[in-house]
Amino acid sequence: MKITTHIFTILLITQLSVLLVCNNAIAASHLPILDWLSKPQEILLPRSERFTIDDSIEIITEDGLHLKANIFVPTQLVEKAPAVIFINSWALNEYQYIKQAAYLAERGYIVLSYATRGFGGSEGVVDTAGPNDIADYSRAIDFLIDNYPVNENAIGTGGISYGSGISLIGAAHDSRVKAVAALSSWGSLVDSLYGNQSPRLAWGEILTLSGQLTGNLDANVPRYWEAIKSHDESTLPEVIDWALVRSPSEYIDKLNANGTAIYLAKSYGDNLFQPNSLMTLFEQLTTPKYIDLLPGTHGTAEILPDLLGIGENRVWENVYHWFDIHLKQLPSQLPSEKPINMKVKFSDNTDQFTSLSSSEIETQQYFLHPRTWFDNGDLEVTPYGAESSKDNTLNAWAGTLFTTSIPVLSQLLEQLDVPIYSNIYAASDIRSIYYQSPKAAKTMKIRGNPALSIYVQPHATQAQVVAYLYDMNVFGVAKLITHGVYTLPKAAAGGVTKLEFEMATTAYDVPAGHRVVLAIDTQDPQYKKPNRHSYYMDIEYGNGREGQLMIPYVR
Repeated sequence: MKITTHIFTILLITQLSVLLVCNNAIAASHLPILDWLSKPQEILLPRSERFTIDDSIEIITEDGLHLKANIFVPTQLVEKAPAVIFINSWALNEYQYIKQAAYLAERGYIVLSYATRGFGGSEGVVDTAGPNDIADYSRAIDFLIDNYPVNENAIGTGGISYGSGISLIGAAHDSRVKAVAALSSWGSLVDSLYGNQSPRLAWGEILTLSGQLTGNLDANVPRYWEAIKSHDESTLPEVIDWALVRSPSEYIDKLNANGTAIYLAKSYGDNLFQPNSLMTLFEQLTTPKYIDLLPGTHGTAEILPDLLGIGENRVWENVYHWFDIHLKQLPSQLPSEKPINMKVKFSDNTDQFTSLSSSEIETQQYFLHPRTWFDNGDLEVTPYGAESSKDNTLNAWAGTLFTTSIPVLSQLLEQLDVPIYSNIYAASDIRSIYYQSPKAAKTMKIRGNPALSIYVQPHATQAQVVAYLYDMNVFGVAKLITHGVYTLPKAAAGGVTKLEFEMATTAYDVPAGHRVVLAIDTQDPQYKKPNRHSYYMDIEYGNGREGQLMIPYVR
């Protein structure tokens, strides 16, 4: 079993590494992936009469470490220039943004890219977007201003994933930064790693192992990950304190006070940093802001269009627009009056909103009605309302056809318009349950975060509930719309508990004649299950225990 798990983890890391490395490979006329992996200095840097490149830059940190960097400088500057600083993704280095740096340099930007401590050729221990990384961020700005003709009132920073979080937290601490482009970022790191007490198994393993393989990883990172996986009550408070310091959502007031213009991009299927906490951050910003929400998984909405020409390259085009607007004061090409831009899954349609809580978005409320001998579970617009208790029992010994499927890969394929399918009628009635709505009279345009409230009675001291929202046709074939999870690492066996949780942010159109289906089971490959043993769990109804599903939609 351990060997299988290790092979599975290595395959996942390979998938992620290929995607991220390809972002570097496209900088040259061929794809020097092997060169990049073996000797980064052998990368073929772009050449242009419009800029020069210095690939020997070293930034000295406050504690005397050397961070590797490169800089692109326009050749015909007549005045001080706007500047952009790019920060590497987890496990990558200062060569990650060569293509983007060349593009901006040809348009008059000075562009510095550096590798954070512990990654690439930079010295030190990986600080995981902690205080040392934030101090280094400001030192990179100092270096630019001290050594190049930079307009101090036109400095922006950005990055994918790790670099995006450092950019957001760094900008909160350094008011010199006027604009940020944070791609595949996070709001709360606590929610990202342990939201609803549910360890993100696949992505947690990817981050920990890739960090150990490619960087000088802080020993606390694998220790904290083990504490999360095991729900270690003695260590979790320490982990939470550590994660809060590294959460951009903790610094919203500072970002607002600084007036930092913030562009965000996020994939619906990013199960490393799910969209919900980032959307909470976004809604609380009072600064200039804009977000693109797109199909895909972590980092792929930024990489695939740029690399393979699959779909529109919306993210990077909007990054360039964002810097032009806020660093060059060029006219805006983005609709600032509706800053939430949602690409509808498996569609060419896009919707814009001022807020996900705006009056444009209504809520469809469904009540859960139990499965009986003669009927499946139902989603009804009226409460179940029985005065006596009723329950449906699930056996948690194995997974079911209800699933997010293969972590990373399946969510990537959604970006390529390949849905995650299931057959609702073929799923196990012993290990799962589903509730179906009436047929939709017209297209149901789901926009936002569906939410579930449900009463459960686990017959074990640890349990997990995974909820899936499907679009089902007349034959029982269903496409996964979104999902959510809640884990009880310390349950009262035999006690009834009310669980309330959101599913991941999404935009999806359910066609007329189809049904919305809520499916529930007790495990999914995305998450660490708390209990290796078989156990039973009842879903409760009646006697005041009304299960509810809330679906946000637009008419």
